[in-house]
Amino acid sequence: MQALSANEAKTHFGNMLMKAQRSPIQINKNGKPVAVVISVDEYNSIETLKLRLLQFRAAKAINDIDNGNTVDGDQFFNELESGEHD
Repeated sequence: MQALSANEAKTHFGNMLMKAQRSPIQINKNGKPVAVVISVDEYNSIETLKLRLLQFRAAKAINDIDNGNTVDGDQFFNELESGEHD
């Protein structure tokens, strides 16, 4: 991934937008990564994947509930807070 300083990104904004159509561009400020510029197509692909993952998890949760594969909520959160797990 190509990286630009925030100043370079500002100075060459139009060029950066064109390059972002081909691959993500990392923006650094004070030498540290602060943002990534991506194409709309890439963004839409990421959002589609996130939605599919959420739909999969919801379907799995419904299936688990239908099959009685559940845990006590208080026990779950107590284990989560304490860092214990099976």
